[in-house]
Amino acid sequence: MSYDVIVIGAGAAGMAAASVAAAEGLRVLLIEKSGKVGGTTAISGGMVWIPANGKMNAAGLADTPELAHAYLTATVGSFDAPVQRAFLARANEAIEYLERRTSVALKPVPNYPDYYPELPGATSGGRVLEPVPFDSRELGRSFSLLTEPLPEFTLLGGMMLDRADIPHFRNALRSRRSFQRVLRLLSRYALERAWQPRATSLYLGNALAGRLLNSVLRGNVDLVTNTDVQSLCVEDGRVVGATVLNPEGGCTRVLGRHAVVLATGGFAHDPELRRRLLPSIMAGPYSATAPTSRGDGVRLAMAAGGQIREGSQGNGFWSPVSRFRRRDGTEALFPHTVTDRGKPGVIAVTRAGRRFTNEAVSYHEFVRAMLRTQAITPSAPAYLICDRRFLWRYGLGAIKPFSLRLAHHRGTGYLEQAATLEDLARALEIEPGALTATVAHYNDGARQGVDPEFGRGANVYQRYLGDRDNTPNPCVAPIEGPPFYAIALYPGDLGTAAGLSTDENARVLDEVGGPISGLYACGNDMLSVMDGAYPGPGITLGPALTFGYIAARHIASGA
Repeated sequence: MSYDVIVIGAGAAGMAAASVAAAEGLRVLLIEKSGKVGGTTAISGGMVWIPANGKMNAAGLADTPELAHAYLTATVGSFDAPVQRAFLARANEAIEYLERRTSVALKPVPNYPDYYPELPGATSGGRVLEPVPFDSRELGRSFSLLTEPLPEFTLLGGMMLDRADIPHFRNALRSRRSFQRVLRLLSRYALERAWQPRATSLYLGNALAGRLLNSVLRGNVDLVTNTDVQSLCVEDGRVVGATVLNPEGGCTRVLGRHAVVLATGGFAHDPELRRRLLPSIMAGPYSATAPTSRGDGVRLAMAAGGQIREGSQGNGFWSPVSRFRRRDGTEALFPHTVTDRGKPGVIAVTRAGRRFTNEAVSYHEFVRAMLRTQAITPSAPAYLICDRRFLWRYGLGAIKPFSLRLAHHRGTGYLEQAATLEDLARALEIEPGALTATVAHYNDGARQGVDPEFGRGANVYQRYLGDRDNTPNPCVAPIEGPPFYAIALYPGDLGTAAGLSTDENARVLDEVGGPISGLYACGNDMLSVMDGAYPGPGITLGPALTFGYIAARHIASGA
């Protein structure tokens, strides 16, 4: 079997590389080890961080490469490595090409701030793009190849929501306009479920993955699933193909005349690499990524002479997670990114019963605070504490807002409930006096709309996470209406930042810094251009699409 390009991994980076290579006239084989495509992208929020993108200007939002460079320098450190400069210079080019030549379609989110809005060059919105909703009927029977979204982020057994529709569901009984919008959405969902096992109107990461799959199919890329790559084929120092294990158990040598692209999603589920590269407290199964992210690309490249490099600010992208059991008995993780921590009326405490950080900081910074605290006092697990009002209005972790049935989550130990804070503390094995004193101190400020201990709600990003209907501070409200609730939080990740050393064209570099002929890497298989920092929403998907594009264009150029 012979192709121009072999792409290994059918997540966002791999499908972008495959669809661009096909658009450039190359014959492409896309290999996916699981039975579904989309990887972590399909279960994510789908945000794509592209600084100084052309859509910002159209939306009346100001940004320049110079402002973006200033912000990245302030958050990442030096942002002048060739691969980093390539991202700044070509990210918008990549998005424009994908929208012109593939099914990818994105729109700006004008009010989604960068995560450190007080730093030089930060913007209050527009750098992050989100997928335009996608009608999966365009995929035909191939819709079954697309990874389903997490059940916790759907309603009624499979209904996905646009971000803009979430407030309508919260206000459906208080606003005629919201009620009518919700009624239309429910009616559409009922029609879709009449002939499909889940909704066909896709949003967020599932929409992006669906659009990329449609691009792959329209580009006549040969897509194979349930197929593992055993090794790369190297001749005279050049990668010329791969040996694959087919579903029947046999081996096939497939030639990639021009190149092989690695896009297998990083090593978040590889126990050995986690122990070697992540903090020891994260050695357990605390990754919210797709389970296929097992370091395959990294290992294949290292066997061919590639080198793994660590990020100067860390080797992962952190998020607090909670562990729960679904009703079907499967164990799962819930990533606490934007749904609950910043809302008014919840705090996070250590096992000593004390707050340790501003709960409304970014999920990456929240876990950094957990790691710093762990060196002083046990912070894993930490606990989110709230009252009846909060749980009903906002939900908590895997428990959705307006939930009438809590017995399952209480029965599995995911949710602790008590009539008093003292009883809740005893159930969590926290000294009751410590927890009640912490809540009392928090409530004293919260009743005035302030957080004197950590300044919660002090910047535009934190207020974005809050509830604008809660005044005067969208992030702060007292915890005082029994019963009281708690769930346990652990330091987890949304992906790995350490990865293969690459150049500005996404070519994998050897131990002396030279490119390995015929071998490319993108997505989480490459060392993140963010070097372990997390400047804003979508800083994994933005580079993933950009370097998938860059790799494919460089291969097509014959350079």
